[in-house]
Amino acid sequence: MLTKTIEFKSKYGRKVKISEVPVLKKDSPLYLRVNLRLHQFITKVMNHNGPKTIFSFREHLKRTTKWSEYEEIYQSEELKNNA
Repeated sequence: MLTKTIEFKSKYGRKVKISEVPVLKKDSPLYLRVNLRLHQFITKVMNHNGPKTIFSFREHLKRTTKWSEYEEIYQSEELKNNA
């Protein structure tokens, strides 16, 4: 599973980093769900006025989604022969 990090400035002028955002293809059935949850999470982070500046999207999904959906999003394919 490929993940990416998003960096931006909050409305309070602090640099914010959201890590472990899954990279999904647009034709994936999970793409829309993850994208909607990411937008909700970014909105929540933008309004957050605390000392914390690094947030984990993976931890957010772990707390807010069903475990089966979380595993479906972050499943990692087994590599054959350690390749």
